[in-house]
Amino acid sequence: MILAIDMGNTNIVIGAIDNERTYFVERVTTNHGKTDLEYAVNIKSILEIHDIPVSRIEGAIVSSVVPPLNATILSAVKKICGFKPMLVGSGMKTGLNILMDNPKTVGSDMIVDSVAAISEYPAPIIIIDMGTATTMSVVDPSGNYIGGVILPGLKVSLDSLSGKTAQLPYISLESPGSVIGKNTIDCMRSGIMYGNAAMLDGIIDRMEQELGLTPSVVATGGLAPFILPLCRHKIAYEDDLLLKGLLILYNKNHRTS
Repeated sequence: MILAIDMGNTNIVIGAIDNERTYFVERVTTNHGKTDLEYAVNIKSILEIHDIPVSRIEGAIVSSVVPPLNATILSAVKKICGFKPMLVGSGMKTGLNILMDNPKTVGSDMIVDSVAAISEYPAPIIIIDMGTATTMSVVDPSGNYIGGVILPGLKVSLDSLSGKTAQLPYISLESPGSVIGKNTIDCMRSGIMYGNAAMLDGIIDRMEQELGLTPSVVATGGLAPFILPLCRHKIAYEDDLLLKGLLILYNKNHRTS
């Protein structure tokens, strides 16, 4: 069993996984002010909640889009487990051919999601990750990572709408029921949620047209369950997609390290 950690701008996803199953997926708030000890306490508490002793953790791997926190999280894991985890980055063997202008600038989370997706779904594949930003990555029929799009995330859009307008309140993410809202809150909820669903559907249509083939579509991320039921395309949801990708990368690189 390994400890797999994905550090995002809003949340840090922490999971335990092996070749048989995913034991848990939990999220803690990304906080630049926390020390390595505080993060260590968070991680250890999560393991205890799920009745997993530290002695069962054989290795660890971290992906991150928040470089200033890398050293803190790596140190936190070492405090608990006694060893330094792998960090996804340049030079790591991924088995993925990245056909981009500058492959080193592609977010590690997008690479890890794609590595997991190609192991479970037929190519071409569109991989959607709905977090602080919504990313959509594309793997072509030959298994090459060929690019994608980056969009404002669901909550970023919602917070911007509420924060920049004096009379529009902050609202919860609940199914709007109908597209045509009958009050301000329902109108906002409908606009944000159906708007995001229509945006995903529209971009999938355009990507499919460019590919010339019907792709598999898989989504992950904490906000995806709110939007996918409103989409017209068939989109598989996997909460632990990124953890599966981290496990694949750990296995590829641990054997040769």
